[in-house]
Amino acid sequence: MKKNLKILTYGCQMNVAESERMAGQLQKIGYELAENFSDADLILINSCCVRSSAEDKIYGKIGELKKYKMQKPSLILGVTGCLAQKDGEDLAKKFPQLDFVLGTGRRGELVEVVKNLESARNQFVDTSNVSGMISDENIFPIRGGGVSAFVPIMYGCNNFCTYCIVPYVRGRERSRLPEEIFSEMREAVDSGFKEITLLGQNVNSYGKDHKLKTFAELLTDADKISGLERLRFMTSHPKDLSDDLISAMANGKKICEHIHLPAQYGSNKILRKMNRVYTVENYLELVKKIRAAIPEISLTTDLIVGFPGETEDDFKQTLEFLQEVQFDMAFTFIYSIRSGTPAANFENQIDDETKHRRLDELMKVQNKISLEKNLKHQNKIVEVLVEGASKTDKNIFTSRTRTNKLVLFPHETEKPGDLVQVKVEQVQTWILKGRQVKGGD
Repeated sequence: MKKNLKILTYGCQMNVAESERMAGQLQKIGYELAENFSDADLILINSCCVRSSAEDKIYGKIGELKKYKMQKPSLILGVTGCLAQKDGEDLAKKFPQLDFVLGTGRRGELVEVVKNLESARNQFVDTSNVSGMISDENIFPIRGGGVSAFVPIMYGCNNFCTYCIVPYVRGRERSRLPEEIFSEMREAVDSGFKEITLLGQNVNSYGKDHKLKTFAELLTDADKISGLERLRFMTSHPKDLSDDLISAMANGKKICEHIHLPAQYGSNKILRKMNRVYTVENYLELVKKIRAAIPEISLTTDLIVGFPGETEDDFKQTLEFLQEVQFDMAFTFIYSIRSGTPAANFENQIDDETKHRRLDELMKVQNKISLEKNLKHQNKIVEVLVEGASKTDKNIFTSRTRTNKLVLFPHETEKPGDLVQVKVEQVQTWILKGRQVKGGD
């Protein structure tokens, strides 16, 4: 009998990949993806707790879903992911409508839990095994449409940045076996995906546990997979980005010229307090090395403002750091207190007004840099991978360059997955706009 599954995914690309895996697991016992909550026999929330804003949204959504449970008592309602790991029993007590709460190390038992709940209703909570290896063998993810697939290469994190909850809710680093990764990549390519992004909390640490391959070696081998057009990865920790990786990128044919390299801050005092284990000088030297080897590289980063103890001088140093590095784009965040992390107990927490003022100032500086970077593409012809129709206008197609620039152009005969040439005619801070050019243009 057909059963309907609705999955809500919050947070990072890793959560997207894990939702696809859970859909694949549940398909084996008859569940198919549904569009609407009202049609669902099982609603699964794959949760995030990196920032308080994500938590608030998820708590609100669980409350909203109670009405569907009242309308259909047979509905199974569950929460997995990082918030499930963090709050576990408390989550189950706060929301008695939940049938199960499954932590990050227990994704492998999802099918068994759901089958048991189909026959007998007893609220189930398990947040053990946070650092346990989850076998992804024989799991075929159900991916949405599109041309790009996410493939996790490792789980967990050993870095313990003082602001971050991730090592506590995802456990220690565990690398997947190389052949398991390559098998999944080949399956994705055979299914029509043209681009693959390799995922990990810190991909540069790949293989340090099983020592079968380094990340540079894995990337070099992945670059040879037949039928693959583009290869990306994220996220890289600056302290572990090796010369071998830079060389692998410079020599690769399919490896895209883009690195997301979270700096988090531009003052050594705050970097020390964050436990980032590198200095501003280390970071700048690394950037110089990357750009020397791959001149066309696009660099993006993450930055946090309002970290405890941040002074006006620290913030000024960060603005100067931005000017020096010249990132193509920066994802900027206000520091969010996460209970259970060391920084939550630091003195000199920054008030909200100061945080927002600094964020606005930071974004103004970075937006100007991003626009200047994009202006270099004016009237240039760029190769793009077509993603599909824009959400706001089906006559406009979205696409990306190898350097991860978003390009919009009027739709002609191309289809998602095609590689086409676009002449950039209009430049904005985050977007390039142009028209497709062909041989004689």
